[in-house]
Amino acid sequence: MRKHIVAGNWKMNKTFEQADDLLNEISEKMEAVTLGRDTQVIVCPPFPYLEMTSDYSDESYFAAGAQNVSDQEEGAYTGEVSAAMLQSMDMEYCIVGHSERRAYYHETDEIVARKVNQLLKHEIRPIVCCGEVLEEREANRQFDVVKEQITNGLFHLSAEEFGQVVIAYEPVWAIGTGKTATPEQAQEMHAFIRSLVAEKYGKEVADDTSILYGGSCKPSNAKELFANPDVDGGLIGGASLKADDFLSIAMSF
Repeated sequence: MRKHIVAGNWKMNKTFEQADDLLNEISEKMEAVTLGRDTQVIVCPPFPYLEMTSDYSDESYFAAGAQNVSDQEEGAYTGEVSAAMLQSMDMEYCIVGHSERRAYYHETDEIVARKVNQLLKHEIRPIVCCGEVLEEREANRQFDVVKEQITNGLFHLSAEEFGQVVIAYEPVWAIGTGKTATPEQAQEMHAFIRSLVAEKYGKEVADDTSILYGGSCKPSNAKELFANPDVDGGLIGGASLKADDFLSIAMSF
């Protein structure tokens, strides 16, 4: 049975002291809230705070994740962080293919596929992002774009390997803009993604795959979004930087 997942992507925010304060606040407040048995909370801070996040997660009810990983195993790649390094810090999850990585750092589906391979090799669950920009949505190409991203980035995996993957659909036009896909638009795309997985790997694998929504999800709209049958949670940006907002979203199932 698939999990409900709320993953916080801090992006490039917080100083070390601010990160410590936020992790402590999330940890303390999670002790006071009741989440569903099938709900997983994940915190993905910037690289410098991974070890601290891992330490907090050991004593709390959330999992630790990274925001990115190298597509190379090791070697002369200045500034990169390998999956082996993440594994050594007990990272359970890692985001790959985020729209910002694709847009600003020109990451292709092929690079995403190599990153997924690295993560699975080191027993870290990839949270793989896909989604269309505004021009593609307006041209009614959103389904073609998402199908291509998923096919190129994930469908080289075996069914067993794919079973470790979490997918995050992010309508790029809704990230940080205040715009949000309607619940109907989110459900339509999530159902489409699940149908692609079913066609490739079968209904059982598709039914077990968690598909998250990422795009200005906040406490005021989370419950309505998560009420859709194929929306299994959220990849949360700005709202993950405030403990109360983040946990409010986690309690929206």
